[in-house]
Amino acid sequence: MIPASFEYRRAGSVDEALGWLAEDPDGTKLLAGGHSLLPLMKLRLATPAVLVDIGRVPDLSYVTDAGDHVAIGALTRHRDVEVSDVARAEVPLLSHVAGQVGDPQVRHRGTIGGSLAHGDPASDLPAAVLALGATLVVQGPGGTRDVAADDFFRGFLETAVGPDEMLVEIKVPKARGGWAFQKFNRRAQDWAIVGVAAVVDANGSGGRVALVNMGSTTVRARGTEEALASGADAADAAARAADGLEPPSDLHASAEYRRHLATVLVRRAIEEATAGRA
Repeated sequence: MIPASFEYRRAGSVDEALGWLAEDPDGTKLLAGGHSLLPLMKLRLATPAVLVDIGRVPDLSYVTDAGDHVAIGALTRHRDVEVSDVARAEVPLLSHVAGQVGDPQVRHRGTIGGSLAHGDPASDLPAAVLALGATLVVQGPGGTRDVAADDFFRGFLETAVGPDEMLVEIKVPKARGGWAFQKFNRRAQDWAIVGVAAVVDANGSGGRVALVNMGSTTVRARGTEEALASGADAADAAARAADGLEPPSDLHASAEYRRHLATVLVRRAIEEATAGRA
């Protein structure tokens, strides 16, 4: 497949990229690692008139300890999140999930910001930041604004990032308690048919559970979270994993099969998280 013709520009700063976006927000797309946007362009599902390459913008690739949270630049590669000593120590779930994305080539090129801004419900990293209760920093003509992960994913391939804005940072609260990540796929490098990111409170009073590929967006398993908060065990809490959700049916799995998988994987994740993995 060959993408439609476009004008290519390389931004040297966030301000320069935002300036070009402002000229034609609907006809301009940002390119980071390219693993999400370029396949859409090749299929002509995305046909930007202008492609702004932000991959070499300085100061947007970092993982730093910011006190009560870990700050991660949007252009940080998956591999850098995976091997970061700060991420491994303070937000180990995110570090672990970054190491499960695609294959080594993808992890050395793809960026965490690109994955989150793409908003694919079959992606692993959106579920991780949702389970961790992260905050995403978006910058536009009016300055920066913070968006809670719960409000960031709005629809299929749709996020809170406006057409004249860009994601610049992810703030992840430091993890205190157990965590786990489970996913089921046909082959190691495939998208998850269903995935689960779980964080269980240190005092055992509840937790946050996010699901991959169980709706048009990355979603939380609210039924499971309510059950955990009321003191339910892993099996009873997992039985409510698909409450209120409408998983897709496709060539890989039916909706009913995904509901069953969610129950199995959520139980495994809760058991692993409560076993003391922290």
